[in-house]
Amino acid sequence: MTKAQIVGWSHSPFGKTEHPDTEALMEAVIGPALAHAGVETGDVDGIFVGVMNGGFSRQGFEAALVGMTDTALANVPSVRLENACSTGSAAVYAAMDFIEAGRGRITLVVGAEKMTALPTAAVGDILLGACYRKEESDVEGGFAGVFGGIAQSYFQRYGDRSEELAMIAAKNHANGALNPYAHMRRDFGFEFCNTVSDKNPLVAGPLRRTDCSMVSDGAAALVLADAETAATLQRAIAFRARVQVNDVMALSRRDILAFDGARRAWAAALPAAGVTLDDLSFVETHDCFTIAELIEYEAMGLAAPGEGYRVVRDGTTTKSGRLPVNPSGGLKAKGHPVGATGVSMHVLSAMQLMGEAGDMQIPDAKLAGLFNMGGAAVANYVSILERAR
Repeated sequence: MTKAQIVGWSHSPFGKTEHPDTEALMEAVIGPALAHAGVETGDVDGIFVGVMNGGFSRQGFEAALVGMTDTALANVPSVRLENACSTGSAAVYAAMDFIEAGRGRITLVVGAEKMTALPTAAVGDILLGACYRKEESDVEGGFAGVFGGIAQSYFQRYGDRSEELAMIAAKNHANGALNPYAHMRRDFGFEFCNTVSDKNPLVAGPLRRTDCSMVSDGAAALVLADAETAATLQRAIAFRARVQVNDVMALSRRDILAFDGARRAWAAALPAAGVTLDDLSFVETHDCFTIAELIEYEAMGLAAPGEGYRVVRDGTTTKSGRLPVNPSGGLKAKGHPVGATGVSMHVLSAMQLMGEAGDMQIPDAKLAGLFNMGGAAVANYVSILERAR
């Protein structure tokens, strides 16, 4: 079976953008991604679109919007994927399945979301669609309230880790200041992130504004090809492993502090790739909230349960540390346009492995780990990437 590889990409700036809608966001990245890969529209055999929507836009059927942005793509089979905050990774994996099933040689993946056109309360309600509404729809503060509750439970079990969360936020903002695509390109420093103030108020539970990712617009695109085709192109990023593991949706039916689906995804991906965490050059992980990144350290095996604070304190996950985490700034600084996030994470990892990450670059990056999740660790995706060409 031929394996799919990443051969080109494009990434829009994230933030409150001038693009009026999802269609315009997708149009901004499709052409540049194809040009970056060195392929023509006529070479594309399948299109996979990641857009959560859920009420962000009245325009649905986003798979067909690609053909509106470029009529040369209008007759190419196109489908839309939705899997909450892991929508982008769902689209990437579906595109790979298409190639590896022998249905085509080249696929285009587009992830996009226009979120800033709605009031904050409306955005929060839409994002609650990624929770189990029968039990969790009345959580105060929406999805931030869900993770605020997770943070409170974590503190009750393991001790107050507000300072470590502030250190994670400060780390990611410092990294994001070097990311030309980031929503927030500002290094706030630890003291600001650790202090509750008018500019950094409590949002939900112990989480401050600097502990929460931002509402953003944005898009990213990938071109994938079978290994034989990729060998003829300028760039090729291979997947040493890719794993999806799901967990029960309702928080009441699991120990949410375990992030068990994430743990099992990492536990399957690393041996499948024939590597350990020590072999990875960096990790891009899903820090929708700083408490998520802290628990993800434990889920990936970087620390024992309750001891993620140790790798924060000792600098392990800083850009110059033993295992840099979120050199892009993560969702915290880069932004989190939901449908685009998983695609963005794969793009930025590929850039690192090609040595094309500019000021974000991790020196001599050879092996990338990537974790993207939908909901509160419900849909869990881990990719292990390396340069093939």
